[in-house]
Amino acid sequence: MEQPRGELATLTTDRLVLRAPRESDIDAIFAACQDTEIQRWTVVPVPYRREDAEFFVRTLAPEGLAADADYIWCVVERGTGHLVGTQAVTRKPGDPNAASVGWWTAKEQRGRGYTVEAARAVARWALTDLGLRRLQWLAYVGNEGSRTVAERVGYRPEGTLRSYAEQRGVFHDAWVASLLPSDLD
Repeated sequence: MEQPRGELATLTTDRLVLRAPRESDIDAIFAACQDTEIQRWTVVPVPYRREDAEFFVRTLAPEGLAADADYIWCVVERGTGHLVGTQAVTRKPGDPNAASVGWWTAKEQRGRGYTVEAARAVARWALTDLGLRRLQWLAYVGNEGSRTVAERVGYRPEGTLRSYAEQRGVFHDAWVASLLPSDLD
């Protein structure tokens, strides 16, 4: 089943709901992105202001979806609705059948397996419903938390790209791994 353009699929797991970002998420996103680990390993602006969370919810996520280029979910606990983090799939320019993935997890939600659970749901959706042939995970060398998530989801390591990933004007070495439809269990 192909994803209808302009609509973000709501994904559910045993413990989580993955849905489009909402106005009511702005404060929780702002609070989560104050974490130095999220700032260290992602491209969120530093310092992270409330206006950045507003831009993320009101502009970045909906415009990426409208362009059929970026699919961004807020991950929330099923019972409480508390923000766990985000998940994203970004189509690769020039190759509509491949995409990169990314995630961050709020500090207080780490260590519960939530990000693995959410990343599995996103991968299954992207490789089946969206019909992609390849998902690619990249992380700056040293981001062991993201690497652990990718490994547990089933991404296969492909190597280290030297001076590849730019973050706030600095290039970092990056680990790369991929997941194909045949890798799904």
